[in-house]
Amino acid sequence: MKASEAREMSVADLRDRIELEKSNLDTMKINHTISPIENTSSIRKTRKDIALMMTILAEKEKQN
Repeated sequence: MKASEAREMSVADLRDRIELEKSNLDTMKINHTISPIENTSSIRKTRKDIALMMTILAEKEKQN
């Protein structure tokens, strides 16, 4: 996800997307523990996307 895409989302949408991505990350980690996934960089990318969305969410909440 790009920062510009995240900035266009509303606060509620960001919160929902963060929760969805966190659950996806947990699932990926569990699946990787059981049997290694081919593309391990997807775990890192998901973690970075969550951090980006949380940063933008904090900025939006601070403005209001």
